[in-house]
Amino acid sequence: MSRPLVAIVGRPNVGKSMLFNRLVGQRLSIVEDTPGVTRDRLYAECEWCGRKFDMVDTGGIEPTTDSEILLFMREQAQIAIDAATVIVLVTDLRTGVTAADEDVSRMLLRSGKPVVLAVNKADSTGATDVGVYEFYSLGLGDPIPVSAVHGHGTGDLLDACLKYFPPEEEEEEEDDSIKVALIGKPNVGKSSLINHILGEKRVIVSNMAGTTRDAVDTAFENEHGKYVFIDTAGIRRKSKVDERVEKFSVMRAQMAIERADVCLILIDARDGVTEQDTKIAGLAHEAGKASIIVVNKWDLVEKETGTMEKMRKRIMNDLSFMSYAPILFISAITGQRTDRIFDLINFVNDQSNMRITTGMLNNVLADAQARVQPPTDKGKRLKIYYMTQTGIKPPNFVIFCNSKELFHFSYQRYIENQIRAVFGLEGTPVNIVIRQKGDKE
Repeated sequence: MSRPLVAIVGRPNVGKSMLFNRLVGQRLSIVEDTPGVTRDRLYAECEWCGRKFDMVDTGGIEPTTDSEILLFMREQAQIAIDAATVIVLVTDLRTGVTAADEDVSRMLLRSGKPVVLAVNKADSTGATDVGVYEFYSLGLGDPIPVSAVHGHGTGDLLDACLKYFPPEEEEEEEDDSIKVALIGKPNVGKSSLINHILGEKRVIVSNMAGTTRDAVDTAFENEHGKYVFIDTAGIRRKSKVDERVEKFSVMRAQMAIERADVCLILIDARDGVTEQDTKIAGLAHEAGKASIIVVNKWDLVEKETGTMEKMRKRIMNDLSFMSYAPILFISAITGQRTDRIFDLINFVNDQSNMRITTGMLNNVLADAQARVQPPTDKGKRLKIYYMTQTGIKPPNFVIFCNSKELFHFSYQRYIENQIRAVFGLEGTPVNIVIRQKGDKE
């Protein structure tokens, strides 16, 4: 049985995201005094009184609106409501009960789900503000005054949610999901690809750049295994990042890369590899993440004999520092080759987790030195004593020698290529640390 899910809903600008951040204890949700800042559902794991559960922040619900993005937000909130164990309706003490609050409460009552009513911005301590009693008119039971800013009342709110949780399972399964981050510049089709994989409108898809602003986690399981997909905001060039919200989004995408086991680097087939694509791929490479280069919108490219191979060579040339990464040509809209994604994710994840015995490594090292002698300088020759693996994700190796200075970068690259030739390690960067005799560390 999955963990209980608490969905935080309400009309725009009542403080849902700030309350979400307060409850989960991290600044995960973007907080900005602008309607519509939280657009997708945003998940986080929480714990209260020893009970673990998931919490989801949603975009503000506008019951009646003609705005395309607000309609999307309402649709996303509805999906969260349908999946929730208990719903927290957040209202605003300062504005009192509004017509929108009444519309949202009727919508929640129709859902048949348990609802806990939170009256936010009750920032003063002491006696309960008489304005709280007005919220009884919504018909959702006792309103709970809370302050997202100061944290007042949040314990009472979580206690109320806990009452609706089903009995806890005696044993919880260990999370063996592969975390997959989709990264790329805006409008390369990250959200469309997730929606195609999941078979539902899980993430807002719009042709407006910057629609996905938060990194959004989605758990998914199929015959290939268990996965958590992290959809991130499209990373723009720094000169284009002028809004505070966009700056948060770039930071959030970088955080998503850090959390991921595997990165899918999406590239627009019509544009090829741009300077921005190179920088984004560099973030995943520098973070040591297993990566797959996914060329999306392949259906929109005019093709002739050898078109794919020519594109592959251009990508390998432009992203020469990621020559280890497999390249997959897909169309998120038509589904072309998307069925190969899971096998590739599993493959590069396994490669990133590969462990090689010291004996096998030193056999390869001896063979490599026999083929190409270590370099010399002024009559002094590099002597390599032995090599061992010290970590995974990515594979980390330490080589002990007589002189770091003699161990030129070109010979390091040669040794890495020999290791890859024997053991594969496709889809993952490799870290090699050189230590010389006498190093204390």
